[in-house]
Amino acid sequence: MQRPQLCVTVTAGSTAELRRRRDATVDADLIELRLDGVRDLDVKGAIQGRQTPVIVTCRGVRDGGRFDGSENERRRLIDEALTCGAEFVDLEWTGSPDPRIAAEASRVVLSSHLSTFDASELEPCYRAMRATGAAVVKIAAPVDHLMDLVPMAVLGRRAAVNDERAVLLGMGPAGAPSRLLASRFGACWSYAGSVAPGQFSAARMVREFRYRDIGVDSELYGVVGNPVGHSVSPAMHNAGFAAAGRDAVYLPLTAADADDFFGFAEAFGLTGASVTAPFKGAAFERVATTDDVGRRIGAVNTVRRCGEDWQGMNSDVPGFLEPLTDRLACKGLRATVLGAGGAARAAALALVEGGASVDVCARVKARAEETAGVCGAQVGTFPPVPGSWDLLVNATPVGTSPKSDVSPMPSSALDGGFVYDLVYNPNPTRLMREAAAQGCATLGGLEMLVAQAERQFEWWTGARPADSVFATAARAWLTDTRERGA
Repeated sequence: MQRPQLCVTVTAGSTAELRRRRDATVDADLIELRLDGVRDLDVKGAIQGRQTPVIVTCRGVRDGGRFDGSENERRRLIDEALTCGAEFVDLEWTGSPDPRIAAEASRVVLSSHLSTFDASELEPCYRAMRATGAAVVKIAAPVDHLMDLVPMAVLGRRAAVNDERAVLLGMGPAGAPSRLLASRFGACWSYAGSVAPGQFSAARMVREFRYRDIGVDSELYGVVGNPVGHSVSPAMHNAGFAAAGRDAVYLPLTAADADDFFGFAEAFGLTGASVTAPFKGAAFERVATTDDVGRRIGAVNTVRRCGEDWQGMNSDVPGFLEPLTDRLACKGLRATVLGAGGAARAAALALVEGGASVDVCARVKARAEETAGVCGAQVGTFPPVPGSWDLLVNATPVGTSPKSDVSPMPSSALDGGFVYDLVYNPNPTRLMREAAAQGCATLGGLEMLVAQAERQFEWWTGARPADSVFATAARAWLTDTRERGA
């Protein structure tokens, strides 16, 4: 099987703009020209002068597109694209053969966009579409579970073995692996752009995820959580693998629950994963062995495959302390930790062992009591009493992009000396800005993220990442995200 190609989807409001965007596209083996949404459509003008092969698509509103004309008009536009020499046209599967497929089979991408995912529908739908003789069969379906991707991958790999050209895609955040691991799904190509739910930019697919270099034998890693779209971890770890020359890729894995992740990991042969909210405790329950820190706090943020079992470890505690101890001595501090999840446990344990007096504050008192009991801390009120802390640690996700215009604390209550916000995107957070305005010293979560990620990488690979590779990748990713307004 040849390495999968990359198709970049281009949309525009006018023919001239469609041409400009077409010609400005880089990193593409194919360009999908979306005619729906173009006001002054000139099919011949959209196709002429192209330097890259095109797939011409005109998707109707009922199929998720923007073309609101008649079906006869849409058919006329596709027929004109064929006459003008388009390498491929995309036809929506209606359940019965289209005569244009027989006439132009080698140039037809036959698509089905399912409204819901049903594993039992995949095979019959694929076989009916394949029987038409279309060059490429494409099926896209919304998925809410990583495990929904397993039957897609099985069907796609079987098609590839039979020299059938297919593209099977999971739509939405959970579908990311189907876009990034085209070779594992037997796909002849994958799509990049910003049109469909869960799509990545071509630049990110090629440079961050090394789409063209990843094959069926590449090691798989990832960050599992829900959500994980905001995570900078893929940028760091993929930069680390690239710098080390390692045939590996690190993916965003949006799981429904821990069972969903571990089932997917088994099916796809994952080597290791970072674990983030809300699965750190559940991951601890699933691993066969763990390090002392993970055992003490009942949470792991890293797992790796070891034979038939999984091992776990927690790099949050040393990662939390490393940037803090450069700025502040913990011994004798009055510290307040906001939150009661895995990150809060790591922060509370690190501070207790460093000699601080620690209050754990959470909206649900029972959870605060559990976390405090595990870490040797006390339970504080939520929100903290004014004048009760020297160091405030936000170990909740409140303030994380895209919901960044919120803070876990009212600005009037920021009356201590130092605020450490474990949220790293955005940087600074609203909490940090308001704390600085009140005269507090502040520290964001990016340095902790980098420190704990470097330990994860070393635990998986046996070697520390090259100096500053993670920090540089993280800052570049955050800058790019901020500039794009994402």
